[in-house]
Amino acid sequence: MTLVVVPVRFPPSSHSAATLREAARVAAERDADLTVLHVDLYQRSGGVSRSDLKRAAEERIGRIDRARYVVRRGFLVEETILEEIVAEGADVVVIGSKQAGRWRRMVQKLLSDPDIDSFLRSQLDCTVITVDADGETTTNDADDDAAPLPDD
Repeated sequence: MTLVVVPVRFPPSSHSAATLREAARVAAERDADLTVLHVDLYQRSGGVSRSDLKRAAEERIGRIDRARYVVRRGFLVEETILEEIVAEGADVVVIGSKQAGRWRRMVQKLLSDPDIDSFLRSQLDCTVITVDADGETTTNDADDDAAPLPDD
């Protein structure tokens, strides 16, 4: 079974809503399950529940078939997202362009390596679709030499 994972803010911003809409479209197109993920930071815990996340997502874009809502707690958003993607064995990850930029900065600090796109591709071993605030997408396929993720 194909799995699409989409990390979102809570409550979902307009950019998160655009990212979520694209993830739902990709999941439907690929006959895939969808995991809607929110990271609740330990240091700023808002006490977000799965039902809170589901309600907020559905208020923004409507009901999503075959969606699973997950709230994870962590210290670093980007690290917790990566852990969840790897743990679930995601085939496709749909992220907002701001999140892609934060991943880039985090990995650069950890590795001092300027080739962040290759790192993400090798670590995730899945397709990464980046969505900007207007809903425009860029795809970074794990299987080919696709264009790099756009800058913020």
